[in-house]
Amino acid sequence: MKLVSPLLLLGVAVVGTAAAQPAASVAPTVPALRRFEPAYPVRYAPMPVPEIRQVMERVHGYLDGVTPAQLIDAKTRQPVDLAAANPNAVIAPGDFLLVTYEWGVTYAGMLLASEVTADGRYADYAATRLKFIADAAPRFRAQLAALPENARERMRVPFRSVNAPHTLDDSGAMAAAFIKAARAGHHPEAFRPVIDNYLKWISRGQQRLADGTLARNRPLPNSLWLDDLYMSVPALAQMGALTGDRAYFDDAARQLIQFHRRMFVPEKGLFMHGWVEAMDPHPAFHWGRANGWAVMAAVELLSVMPDDHPQHAAVLAIFRAHARGLAACQGGDGLWHQLLDRPDSYPESSASAMFVYALARGINRGWLQPLVYGPCVSLGWNAVAKTVNVKGQVEQTCVGTGMGFEPTFYYYRPTSVYAAHGYGPVLLAGAEMITLLQGQGADANVHDGAIQFSRAAAWR
Repeated sequence: MKLVSPLLLLGVAVVGTAAAQPAASVAPTVPALRRFEPAYPVRYAPMPVPEIRQVMERVHGYLDGVTPAQLIDAKTRQPVDLAAANPNAVIAPGDFLLVTYEWGVTYAGMLLASEVTADGRYADYAATRLKFIADAAPRFRAQLAALPENARERMRVPFRSVNAPHTLDDSGAMAAAFIKAARAGHHPEAFRPVIDNYLKWISRGQQRLADGTLARNRPLPNSLWLDDLYMSVPALAQMGALTGDRAYFDDAARQLIQFHRRMFVPEKGLFMHGWVEAMDPHPAFHWGRANGWAVMAAVELLSVMPDDHPQHAAVLAIFRAHARGLAACQGGDGLWHQLLDRPDSYPESSASAMFVYALARGINRGWLQPLVYGPCVSLGWNAVAKTVNVKGQVEQTCVGTGMGFEPTFYYYRPTSVYAAHGYGPVLLAGAEMITLLQGQGADANVHDGAIQFSRAAAWR
């Protein structure tokens, strides 16, 4: 094998004998620089819109096949007609449940995907299942009413969370999805009773602190879960948009502002996951998905809140401060971590998709500058898309998580493709990225080696 001088590899000419003088070094040209491409762990350039759509279509195709909207006989496993009285009727099993908060987000993702892509399959997915819920749930009210309020058997009655919600998890995300569907023209009359029942719980049933902040007595008395911002604020905001009653916007803004006062850590630009009234000083663990719920709640409120609302400026300031903190802790592979400020915790897909959605919408609605946040969401989307496998399943998603007060709890939460939390955010993120790349990000490119969200300047 002929050995090549390292000097030659560096572009330095060697002429004649050892006594010869080296030639003057020459700066490499732009084409020469391109020979040294970084080995990025994910696609670096902005993803073309057709490829974003392909990712979303895989997710839709998978979910459409594994979430049937059907009643079956629990004993015979045969389909049951909605009009038939059958005491053994249950919801047909699938990979995911149809009436959970995670699936409320999935319905919202399907509706937005349909709006952005003009592909009716997404809206059909949401409208068909929401109509099934609205039609089937009333048929189980008598069965539920026959059981004592504290009977454990109530939890096994189909559609219990629809007919008798008793937590924000039961009501908030599903209510927001029903309202969005109704406002889009899908069965508004059939959906209104379900909507009103959910909002009754959010507005008048859920525990609150003395100042009106929504709270739980879990895991300890008078606890605030950051998750509950999404389990309340979007539904309240959507109800304000549906009815024109500004009191719903007032309550939504109150929740965001009062959670922020207790739980936002300004020096990091992040929220703590939980707050317990009795704790002082309070531990702060910046769980990724909880911050995702919070930032999505803010953009959902800003999306429909009147510009002249007295708290609009405060809500926008909270969103912008949070966006700065989130962008600052994005991981080197494009994803965000399970504990946002601890890069040795694992990269997590659902939180990452939530951040891409919220920040991309912030750019699209003029609340954030594309020059600053465009590269962040472009890389974030590419990393999120990589977690969607060939079947359309979303990998690297943390399972349901309680509130912890030491890091080990969060570090070792399992991940699963059957953790339902990732699917809706991926659809929401993809839809907003399409909007961005067809609008303010249309000139996005890799220039001078890095992602730029502007028309490239000429080399000088």
